[in-house]
Amino acid sequence: MKLLSVNLGREKAVTYTDNPEGVTGIDKRPVDGPVRVAAPGPKGIGGSGLAGDAVCKRQHHGGDDQAVYAMAREDLDAWEGELGRTPANGAFGENLTTEGVDVSGALIGERWRIGSEVVLEVTSARIPCGTFQGHMDEPRWVKRFTQKGAPGAYLRVIRPGEIRTGDPVEIVHRPGHDVTVALVFRASTTERPLLPRLLAAGEALHPELRKWAQEYVDQHGV
Repeated sequence: MKLLSVNLGREKAVTYTDNPEGVTGIDKRPVDGPVRVAAPGPKGIGGSGLAGDAVCKRQHHGGDDQAVYAMAREDLDAWEGELGRTPANGAFGENLTTEGVDVSGALIGERWRIGSEVVLEVTSARIPCGTFQGHMDEPRWVKRFTQKGAPGAYLRVIRPGEIRTGDPVEIVHRPGHDVTVALVFRASTTERPLLPRLLAAGEALHPELRKWAQEYVDQHGV
C-alpha cells in the first residue's frame, strides 16, 4: 500500500452556475517533493490539512474533520470505460491518490500511517456537489457518482509531518465496529434508514454526521 501521488489545488475562477463564490480549489494536481500535513483548524475557519492546498468554500469543505481527502487509484480506474478516458491522479479533487488501499471500504476511525511521520484517521465519506459536477463536465455526474458508491474518504490529522509520492501507507489501527466509508455514503445519500448504524463508530465519526444520525434516532425512535 502506498501513495501514488500527493495532489494540491490552487484557487481557480470558475463559471459553474451553482458556485456563486466563483472560485474553487477542486482542480488538484500531483506535486513533487514533501508536503507538510497538519490539522488546519475548525470547519469554517481552517482549510486543507495540506500546506499549499486551496479550500475556497470553507463553510462546506476543509477543517479538522475533513482535512485530507483520499481516493483509491483502483476506484478512479473503474471509471475509465464510462468516461472514455483515464482519470488522472487528483482528477476527483483528492489530495491523496493511493494504491492498494481499500479507501471506500475503510472503517470510520481507521488510522493510517503514511511515511514515517504522519498518522491520519478516517472520519467520513465524500459527498458529491455541484462544483464537482462542473469540474468533471459530465452529465448527471452527481447521480452517477452516487450510484457507483465508491466515494473516497475524508481524514483528520492525528500526527502531523511530511508526506511525499511513494510513501508507504500502513493501517495501524482498525476499530471493532463495521461502519465503513461506503456505509456512511449510502446512509448520507440514498438510504437514510441506515443512519442509526453510524453511531457505532462513536467519536471517530465526523461530528456533523454523528449529530445527524442521533437526530434521526430521536425522531424515529430507533
